[in-house]
Amino acid sequence: MATRIEAVLGDITREAVDVLVNAANPALAGGGGVDGAIHRAAGAAELHAACAALGGCAVGDAKLTPGFALAARHIAHAVGPVWRGGAHGEAELLASCYRRCLTLADDVGARSIAFPAISTGIYGYPKQPAARVAVTTLTKAPTRLVLIRLVAFDEEMLRHYEAALAGA
Repeated sequence: MATRIEAVLGDITREAVDVLVNAANPALAGGGGVDGAIHRAAGAAELHAACAALGGCAVGDAKLTPGFALAARHIAHAVGPVWRGGAHGEAELLASCYRRCLTLADDVGARSIAFPAISTGIYGYPKQPAARVAVTTLTKAPTRLVLIRLVAFDEEMLRHYEAALAGA
């Protein structure tokens, strides 16, 4: 069965998928934006303890925890790159986050996954190139997933996802 990739506008913490992706920091310590919202929705104390046990995560990688109070069974904590102008390997590190999340999802037998716009918040990755990296990576990476959902926090990001999907 082919994998369907779709873009939606919404609150990622409400996605009913097998794996929910968190835009995490290297310490997996929770924070602001998507990361903070996911920690609060999942149950901050439980998720913080699970993340602390993982010992951090390298940029470009992702690690899995239970979903706790979320509808998702698992959370993939992906650490995207901080934007430093684009000449420091940011695109490859961002693509690596997406590939790693797909691998983790496949490893636990997931059928669906939801991604936020990794690195586009406080890490400053420009939205249009980030959407292009996400869509290009997700359309080329092998996976057994049936559904990949790109969850945009605002209309601007949704437009960038839709444009990238139309060009894929």
